Amino acid sequence: MQEKKYLKWYHKIGYGSGDIAGNCVYALLTAFMMIYLTDTIGLSMGVVSTLIALSKVFDGVSDFFFGRMIDKTKTKMGKARPWMLWAYIGCAITLVACFSIPTSWGQTAQYIFFFLSYTLLNAVFFTANNIAYASLTALITKNTSERVQIGSFRFIFAFATKIVIEAVTIFAVEWLGGGVMGWRLIAIIYAVLGLITNTFSVFSVKELSEADDEMEEEREEEHELTFLQSFKLLLKNKYYVIICCSYILTQLYASVIGMGTYYAKYILGNEELFSDLSLGINITMVVALTILPYVIKKMGGMYKLNIWGYVLAALGRVGVMVAAYMGSFPLMIAFTAVSTIGIAPLQGDLNALIACCSEHTTLTTGHRLEGMMYSCSSLGIKLGGALGTAICGWMLDSAGYIENAAVQTAATVNMLNFLYLWMPIILCAAVGFLLVFLRVEKANEKLIAEKAN
Repeated sequence: MQEKKYLKWYHKIGYGSGDIAGNCVYALLTAFMMIYLTDTIGLSMGVVSTLIALSKVFDGVSDFFFGRMIDKTKTKMGKARPWMLWAYIGCAITLVACFSIPTSWGQTAQYIFFFLSYTLLNAVFFTANNIAYASLTALITKNTSERVQIGSFRFIFAFATKIVIEAVTIFAVEWLGGGVMGWRLIAIIYAVLGLITNTFSVFSVKELSEADDEMEEEREEEHELTFLQSFKLLLKNKYYVIICCSYILTQLYASVIGMGTYYAKYILGNEELFSDLSLGINITMVVALTILPYVIKKMGGMYKLNIWGYVLAALGRVGVMVAAYMGSFPLMIAFTAVSTIGIAPLQGDLNALIACCSEHTTLTTGHRLEGMMYSCSSLGIKLGGALGTAICGWMLDSAGYIENAAVQTAATVNMLNFLYLWMPIILCAAVGFLLVFLRVEKANEKLIAEKAN
């Protein structure tokens, strides 16, 4: 029997555009936050990395807190959309603050200013916005195919935004006057763009009403659960744990790739070449995500496609490493594109997999926990992204990195090669291994068949 359809084409585009706003924050932080702090403000890479890691202590609690709050919310706008709307105002303000470190202050005050603004951005505002946005995948449609489609639209917009941000930011900062002022102005521009697109996305979709929900009685039971009970239900779902770990590793991968700014500047000798490496990733990703729903339909599910995708991704990164040691930049871009083709399926269908994971909890326990279930998306982005940046910073600092040095030490060069060439291979292999155990689609089909009998 054909699944009921809930969304028109303009709903899918409207939903997907929300990741323009998300990446006005995420792409800017991942690619440029560290190099702004070290090479423009002059802060210690080791100290900044430690502060970023400490900030994650607050993040670990806030993800589940906001997920629970979304689950308990009942308004005319729905459960998730109010959080998505208002939280982004805080995102815009604190994003600008992160790129507005007062240069007249002493370094201790600068570190405190950065820590507070960065923690508020990530642990509070971005958390609330991102979990709400991700939760909408399960709240605006129950159709699996539509969930894959809006996931693809989401990440098409995400990587298209990354293309623009990573390609133009360095040039734009210089055009805006360079230095501290240039970075502050570019952050303001991205914050305003994010506010506009986030608001558009919020009002372009509508959450399903309780009348549309076949499990209304179970929804009422959901509100009787305590936070601890809800958290225990999450951990009992092994597919949630697998997805959460996979999400963290994929964002670690993104952070390591983000070290390409340093790799281009100090190994390739031209900071602007980072834009070319980014284009090899982002253009390929947009093209691959465009056809992803059709490929999944052709293969009859997401499981095998995701696994073989990460096999290809690992092989592609091996090609990048070989090309780098050969000194062939064009081949590096080509193999970067090959690796991106392999990564694309999981990027596009991850939200749909989380929805399947949420459905698994409902089928096995009778409770619906969309908000807390989608906390893994925010948790993965922040833990993987921020800890990845922190770990890379610690490793470079221990190797003797000197900001803006004409020539880096041999140890720093070796560390940059390890981070940008070897680490992505290791992370791709780790994600591929986890995906072997992510049989949530089959598990749900079995449960549904058992209930039918």
